[in-house]
Amino acid sequence: MQSNRTRVQQWIQTFQQFSATPSEGVTRLTYSNEHVQARNEIIQIMKEAHLDIKEDGFGNIYGKLVGTDSSLPSILVGSHFDSVPNGGAFDGTAGVIAALEVATLLAEQGLQPKQTIEFIALVEEEGARFPGGLIGSRSMLGELPVEKFEQLVGFDGLTTVEAIEQSGLTLPQRKARPIDTIARYIELHIEQGPLLENNDTDIGIVESIVGLRHLVITVKGEAGHAGTTPMDLRADALVAASKIIANLPTLIHDQTEAGTVITVGHLNVFPNGSNVIPHTVEFTIDLRSSTRESLQIATERLYDYLKLHETEQIQVELTEKLQVEPIKMDKIMNDYLKQSCKQRNYTFLDMHSGAGHDAMVFAKYVPSTIFFVPSHKGISHSPKEWTEIEDLCKGIDILFDLVIQE
Repeated sequence: MQSNRTRVQQWIQTFQQFSATPSEGVTRLTYSNEHVQARNEIIQIMKEAHLDIKEDGFGNIYGKLVGTDSSLPSILVGSHFDSVPNGGAFDGTAGVIAALEVATLLAEQGLQPKQTIEFIALVEEEGARFPGGLIGSRSMLGELPVEKFEQLVGFDGLTTVEAIEQSGLTLPQRKARPIDTIARYIELHIEQGPLLENNDTDIGIVESIVGLRHLVITVKGEAGHAGTTPMDLRADALVAASKIIANLPTLIHDQTEAGTVITVGHLNVFPNGSNVIPHTVEFTIDLRSSTRESLQIATERLYDYLKLHETEQIQVELTEKLQVEPIKMDKIMNDYLKQSCKQRNYTFLDMHSGAGHDAMVFAKYVPSTIFFVPSHKGISHSPKEWTEIEDLCKGIDILFDLVIQE
């Protein structure tokens, strides 16, 4: 069985249109108008594949193909369908489309597996609207309790509940899904790096996923007039925050061999006036590493470093939004993937993922795996993000083989 290249390409083009910035990449934030358009398309495709469709209270979508033994827990197959601002057409979306294509192929062949399969589309993996990321999977599994989910405040000032109401979505009661209803989780994703393309390799089989910390840092000083406040009497929050940010790379200079990286990606200045000394600056820190030891060392250094910047005039507050340890993928499923690659004459490479994925959340509770298809020039989170349809379809072929093998 091989995937339908024409259909997959058409779906990529269709979902690419659900963007708040159509001429500048894909911007599809969770619970936005574009998000609602995409979910309507996902549901329509699921209907055409004769799946039983449901949504949970967080906005995750499930298309269920009931197996011959309905007493068995479900195999979950899918990815996320939100994007970063001005991102690409493939990150997350490619995995959702891959799941939908496998569901469509099964429907076309009239195949019913023994074990129920749920083809899923997850919300807010990126953390582009609400801090933390991986929110759809963490909420589903109860790792992010309902109360905390509902209290999350987005970068636009709206809570998740307010954003859902504003979107017009009517969702079921919010509650975690029992873990014993899930047998395993499978995800296809673009690599977001250059290894597969540089090595002319079809499939990247992920052995482990990076651990990460997402933090929000708030630096507080005192507002003042830009023209009348002497320099030696200022408590400028932006100057203090700038000093912190500028020296963050020095904290991990000896940890880079473990794949340790640190990034400030979002910053707010208050009151953000051209002639007002900033009284508050809020920024995010994304800290990642492939080993638990290196991640812990970097985290401890970061906490100590931030304390050094507190003075009588400047306060530094830290809030940890997400903490995920490095985690290994399921070896049995990875062996099936390798077997399928050999049978189809597709080349493969064992890899480590430096990016976080929903698979890392599921892997803490059920056997899980994620595998990659090539990214052109390794570019991702950019309008230039691109994966050849032929490469994506090879990944879908492998996904199909694993699903029916299960």
